[in-house]
Amino acid sequence: MSQQHISSAFDRDLEGIQARIMKMGGLVEQAILDSAEALDTRDQKLADKVRVGDKAIDTLEELLNEEAARVIALRAPTAIDLRVILSVMRISANLERIGDLAKNLAKRNAVLMTMPQINGSASQLRRMSRDVQLMLKDALDAYIQRDDKLAMSVIERDVDIDQMYNTLFREFLTFMLEDPRNITPCMHLHFIAKNVERMGDHVTSIAEQVVFLVTGEKPDEPRQKEDNTSTDAALSQR
Repeated sequence: MSQQHISSAFDRDLEGIQARIMKMGGLVEQAILDSAEALDTRDQKLADKVRVGDKAIDTLEELLNEEAARVIALRAPTAIDLRVILSVMRISANLERIGDLAKNLAKRNAVLMTMPQINGSASQLRRMSRDVQLMLKDALDAYIQRDDKLAMSVIERDVDIDQMYNTLFREFLTFMLEDPRNITPCMHLHFIAKNVERMGDHVTSIAEQVVFLVTGEKPDEPRQKEDNTSTDAALSQR
């Protein structure tokens, strides 16, 4: 009876933790979409909303860490249950970082509003952000459903984000070479594109945690990054 009591208490604790992680994930998904929309539409109020909303994401991460530490201390979870708790902590850390990157996008909005727009680049960044948000949604669904195949599909899709980033990087180089007045706005836009690409990396890390949670092992082969911008930059200087 005592063991059953401990088990049911752990299950309740885990349900609460999972509810928090999904709430945090929802806030992060919205921050990705809102920051990209603010950039595309030059909506400073929406950008400010993202910046203020990041505090709620940070607070949820702190609560998750505290709750996870409490469960480990009080419930003495088994190896499998401990893997669940540790995975949650790593997922929440990645979510918090994605929220920070979305906030960084929002911070650039005020600066870019004073500069001329660069040929549809904001709408391209918005599409790229939307793809990252959909990856995150699937990664969180994979976590709840314990679906390692869905998680692996998320990992594979990050190559598309890398390729979109590479395309944007080359476009920005072209704009800067064509007109020196484009250099400053393109530098800001490149910073934003790199942040979105890094969001994709953090989503990939979440998906890898899901694979680890379900199988007990990390994905077999390290994912190859498709970021070749360093090579492109070197070639452009020749």
